[in-house]
Amino acid sequence: MALIGSYLPRQCGIATFTSDLARALADEATDASVLVVAMNDIPGGYRYPPEVHFEIGQNQLADYRLAADYLNMNRVDVVCVQHEYGIFGGPDGDHIMKLLGALRMPVVTTLHTILKNPSSQQRRVLNELAAVSDRLVTMSETGRRFLMDLYGIPESKIELIPHGVPDMPFVDPNYYKDQFGVEGKKVIMTFGLLSPNKGIENVIRALPEVVKRHPGVVYVVLGATHPHVKKIHGESYRLWLQQLAADLGVDEHVVFHNRFVELSELCEFLGAADIYITPYLNEAQIVSGTLSYAMSTGKATISTPYWYAVEMLAEDRGRIVPFGDPVAIAQQINSLLEDEVELHAIRKRAYTYCRSHTWKEVARRYLQLFEEVRRERRHQPKPVYLAPSIRTAALSLPEIRLAHLQRLTDDVGILQHATYSVPNRSHGYRTDDNARALVFASRAQQFLHDADGLAQLAVRYLSFLQHAFHPEVGAFRNLLGYDRRWLEEEGPEDTQGRVLWALGITVAHSSDEQMRAAAAQLFQRSAATMERLTSPRGMALALVGAHHYMQAFTGDSLVKRLRGLVADRLMEGFRLSASDEWPWPEERVTYANAALPAGLLVAGHDLGSTEMVETALRALRWLISVQMMDGHFVPIGNDGWYTRNGRRSRFDQQPVEAETMMEACIWAFHITGERQWLDYTTRVFQWFLGQNDLGVPLCDYATGACFDGLQPTAVNQNQGAEATLAWLNSLARMHMLQSEGFLQGNPPSHSPAATADALAVRRWGG
Repeated sequence: MALIGSYLPRQCGIATFTSDLARALADEATDASVLVVAMNDIPGGYRYPPEVHFEIGQNQLADYRLAADYLNMNRVDVVCVQHEYGIFGGPDGDHIMKLLGALRMPVVTTLHTILKNPSSQQRRVLNELAAVSDRLVTMSETGRRFLMDLYGIPESKIELIPHGVPDMPFVDPNYYKDQFGVEGKKVIMTFGLLSPNKGIENVIRALPEVVKRHPGVVYVVLGATHPHVKKIHGESYRLWLQQLAADLGVDEHVVFHNRFVELSELCEFLGAADIYITPYLNEAQIVSGTLSYAMSTGKATISTPYWYAVEMLAEDRGRIVPFGDPVAIAQQINSLLEDEVELHAIRKRAYTYCRSHTWKEVARRYLQLFEEVRRERRHQPKPVYLAPSIRTAALSLPEIRLAHLQRLTDDVGILQHATYSVPNRSHGYRTDDNARALVFASRAQQFLHDADGLAQLAVRYLSFLQHAFHPEVGAFRNLLGYDRRWLEEEGPEDTQGRVLWALGITVAHSSDEQMRAAAAQLFQRSAATMERLTSPRGMALALVGAHHYMQAFTGDSLVKRLRGLVADRLMEGFRLSASDEWPWPEERVTYANAALPAGLLVAGHDLGSTEMVETALRALRWLISVQMMDGHFVPIGNDGWYTRNGRRSRFDQQPVEAETMMEACIWAFHITGERQWLDYTTRVFQWFLGQNDLGVPLCDYATGACFDGLQPTAVNQNQGAEATLAWLNSLARMHMLQSEGFLQGNPPSHSPAATADALAVRRWGG
């Protein structure tokens, strides 16, 4: 969570609120982190505590954009803005829009000012805030009403969360008085940063009448002069108040504490007060932290009728007096001091009302709201920008770049993870990724000007697969530590199928005779693993691998037998689990899903099984219908997947899902001859280029890298092996289609039968 606003030790009400909220959130969400972006109103800023991670110079427009980059890069889940026109730069603080408009995560904006009669510029700023924010938080019912009636903001976008207050016990004021030297006296108090609009002069003017009847009264004015007022006018307002008290003969009854106090000391000051007064001069105040704090400590409060006070002091929780009326103030003070029963009753009502406003409860409300907007963003993504469709330039495919692939590959093989674009050695290697890399290296050499480097990488990946084979177990291991120690005796079934897939494609596609021979030998040594496969993905991948292998070795009776056995087993899974509503062999749709119908489709064609082909095409059509939304590809998210009779997860979207969907659609196109499958292939490919939920590309044209996934608010900035190879393999497939003329207008004329014959051509293997 990131909070944006002014922050202590800066002296202003927003800074106090932001600091209190940050502390409360951190206390409640112990498994999360809270960072702060602090607004500076002076050059050099302040000596902030460690939770402040970034500072913005109020009038430095460039800082706002840098702050957005910082928050996006650090994968913040939600941003909460503390909005007051005056703490941000630009006309009526519109600089903040440069920051918020560039954010990719949900934004919750807490409004500390809502004007009844805004200028056109102030109205524009608030409406833009509403447009870019997932929720607007107001701290009063009046604020909620203003937002709907005056600004036209829908009620569904507004959340009412009260101003937080300290959790203080309800105690007798006499308990605290001795430490301030006012024991035996009746204490009236006002606190907050001093400025001329606070109306303190009207309380001082009321004191002569109060002192006549209660000579033991002391009026405590607690708070430093507001820094902005002091910068322009110095202490002239405080000096004038002191002179006014002297002129009225009550200077001995007025105590000024000219300092900014911390929360603990403030609560002790408030504890000593019998009556609290907020004598503000006009109604235009939608919230008051000082009033909230006073009521939460059980103070009998007198206030002028500004908006927030009218709402908070309703139902006899305090007394209201007219603006600028010292006589009415005096009457109410005397009335309360002379009626202990009523004084205590008001205190109790105020304290009880504020129990639900403690910072603990307020933090819980904010956390619930944060989770709600995150959940909504997962199902209703907000595009960052719209990338141009490649339909306008169908032939302008990006070049295949190897820089990131080479960066991830060392003398052992390809490392599985990266932190941003930097290989992360701590996670070591996966056989799965080296199999994917071998597939790409075998296919893509024909599209590179200098294929020697890729050929050398192909040797390294095949060598890794050789080393991964465990002859005693008769299966491939998957996880290898960076210390070159295997972390298991046998990898999962998906790994077994994926290696056979990679070896078969290498046998069919590699231009190096030695590589083809080595891959064929390893396929033959490991083919028996097919008999043990029960995982649908493992079986499907192995079937595609077997198809390729048998293009070169059509007479291999063992592989032929195993292919038939595995195809029947996969088909049986569809028969047992699939239905018209759920034509899928599993109870959950998870990752690399299109590999399942692709494997069954290829096997069905090879074996001449109409049932297998039709079952596979039905499943593939259904999978496309599930994953095409708003005209673009939306992969099943791995944050919950898609369970039968459940709700599909929209995020996190994985590149491997796009890759396998493209592979399956290409198979369907070449087996059926139906153009729609080629159209689907192109649309899925566009997901990498930016035709997705957020409108952001996942691929890096310059390096050949790919981000690890699409999250609700941004891409996952890491560029690991699986994602990068999903992009590179998909791009290689598009180049293959283009080289055969299938991306230029109508495909070459052919019948389904002719297409079936073309399936035997190695280049079209899936």
